[in-house]
Amino acid sequence: MGSISTQGLRKAFGDVQALDDVTIDVPDGSFFVILGPSGAGKTTTLRAIAGLERLDAGTVRLDGLDATKADPAARDLAMVFQSYALYPKRTAFDNIASPLRARRTPAAEITRRVDEVSALLHIEKLMKRRPAQMSGGEMQRVALARALVRSPRAFLMDEPLTNLDLKLRVEMRTELTRIHRSLGGTFLYVTNDQVEAMSMADQVAVLKEGRVQQVGTPREVYERPANSWVAAFVGNPRISLLPCRAEGTRLVGDGGWSLPRPRTGAAGDGQPLLLGLRAEDVSLDRRDAAAALDGELYALEPLGDRTVVDVRVGSEVLKVKARPSVTGRPGDRLTVSVDLDRAHLFDAGTGLALTR
Repeated sequence: MGSISTQGLRKAFGDVQALDDVTIDVPDGSFFVILGPSGAGKTTTLRAIAGLERLDAGTVRLDGLDATKADPAARDLAMVFQSYALYPKRTAFDNIASPLRARRTPAAEITRRVDEVSALLHIEKLMKRRPAQMSGGEMQRVALARALVRSPRAFLMDEPLTNLDLKLRVEMRTELTRIHRSLGGTFLYVTNDQVEAMSMADQVAVLKEGRVQQVGTPREVYERPANSWVAAFVGNPRISLLPCRAEGTRLVGDGGWSLPRPRTGAAGDGQPLLLGLRAEDVSLDRRDAAAALDGELYALEPLGDRTVVDVRVGSEVLKVKARPSVTGRPGDRLTVSVDLDRAHLFDAGTGLALTR
């Protein structure tokens, strides 16, 4: 068993409210990611669950039992940190074996379990090396092995891939998802990298300034963001948010543009809105002439397999994913077709999504 539940976590550091009613439910065996920018409260949430941070209010339940006041050792949670925290004078074998030795596990059992976890992580050849003889990726695998060898209730991971270069981060994302499937354990993972969250998670909790903005599958968070902040934070290129207002069956933009109103929740005439358009939901290919915006080329960003085209529409810039062969000069007139079935509408005052 390895379910984790928090209810109403609150924690302040002086005048800064680090956690503000944080409530999440991590199912047993899931790969659950807490995603948010720096200062969102991600690490504080993890430390509160691990028992390393005294809470001002709220409860932490592990497998249904109240563990709010339990000491860290009693919670039986393994942590993997952004820093590898390896003993520099010990070999990889001894680093991995250290939590088992602390529990006075028999030597034969230690050897068996270290051999198992080193095979799982493909690091058998590192067993006699010390950290100074390893690459960053190898040290991260050893640090991960040290957590895995314990067979704890759950694994808490605090931005463990941050110090790796891009190639190694991609490799380790694949390895972590493979390891999770192999073990079937509960992984609670903190990151500010949306690619990590979207590629690895079963569920994502998006945090901003100590408050949970949305919890859902990666697809739900991307395709049905709860508010304009989540929509802007998740996705690359960044979603375009165009100020507008509802007028009858139309949306009228601040720059004078007009589109048919998408099939979405009710918005009163004159209500200030934000029209959210992702780069893949607009096109430079002519489609429905009734759902098109006229603008001018602002910039081109060639990315090899595609080009991101910035189109100025009124006072706003709209990002469009286009073919890699697209060319042009700033100021060229362009028409952008809009897939209104995939458009997002948000209340401009609250930022809340209007229900589809």
